Amino acid sequence: MSVFIIAEAGVNHNGDINIAKKLVDMAVECGADAIKFQTFKAYESTGSFAEKAQYQKENVPIEESQLEMIRKLELPFEQFDDIQTYCNERGIIFISTPDGIESLNYLVSLNVPLIKIGSTEVTNYEFLKQIAETGKPIILSTGMSTLGEVEKALEVMFSTGNKDMKLMHCTTDYPTAVEDVNLRAMVTMREAFKIPVGLSDHTMGYEAAISAVALGAEFVEKHITISRDMEGPDHKASMPLKEFKEYVNHIRNTEKLLGDGIKRPTKREKHIMEQGRRSILAACDMKKGTVIEKRMLEYKRPGNGIKPELSSILIGRELKRDLKKDEVIQWQDI
Repeated sequence: MSVFIIAEAGVNHNGDINIAKKLVDMAVECGADAIKFQTFKAYESTGSFAEKAQYQKENVPIEESQLEMIRKLELPFEQFDDIQTYCNERGIIFISTPDGIESLNYLVSLNVPLIKIGSTEVTNYEFLKQIAETGKPIILSTGMSTLGEVEKALEVMFSTGNKDMKLMHCTTDYPTAVEDVNLRAMVTMREAFKIPVGLSDHTMGYEAAISAVALGAEFVEKHITISRDMEGPDHKASMPLKEFKEYVNHIRNTEKLLGDGIKRPTKREKHIMEQGRRSILAACDMKKGTVIEKRMLEYKRPGNGIKPELSSILIGRELKRDLKKDEVIQWQDI
């Protein structure tokens, strides 16, 4: 099964639908399977007195509340209908994360294929239950969470009868330092809950995705941007077009490297065998009628003769023709 690659547009459209569509074009050009946005009304998730998170202060060094910042990143609900239509035209799956019941209901009305839940909602049990009750497949991001908190979140959603859950390992920091990624926690969640896992990658490079895929990640999400120089909380930790195209290629090459797990020679190796492996050769000149002894046999290249492992079958047999030293012995020679 191919790794499902999600281009996370998030709020990197900066409240402009034209930029949002450019991000869709970018995701398509880079070969992503889906593009994800965030659908919200700022008041659904953020109070008037909430401060910006530390990474938001660092990435957007403007004196403003988190609510003021988020309001500038809103897109009207009806524009997501337009974006979804554009995604369908471009042949890429549209996904979005709701921040409240209004945005959730709107996304359900669009018949999105799944609901992606952000890490901030892991302990928001009422909202988790409402999401699960839609019956939609769910991917839950788990940044800032303990294993116990993830377990409780799953219990809440499973209680609705919706069992179609996947977990996304995540570190909620933009960008995430390599030493804070802790990919083995992704494996821990897969083993603990017996459900598919993936990675929401906030690092600056490719190594996290490559390693995650090697460890069994079934899906990978990465923020994309038109330019890291744009104003906004997530641009600096996002990938522009050239890098994201390489990112997707790295993941696809990792899939090829992993293969299907069956140990067998490749088509090219089968040809190389003839020159690379050894056959049974005559250790000396031998006349027709000679009864073969072990001392008369050597094991050398090429590998297009009788395999060395079958030498015991030759011993005691009579030659049907003359052989020169180093000639490959064939079955028709005995």
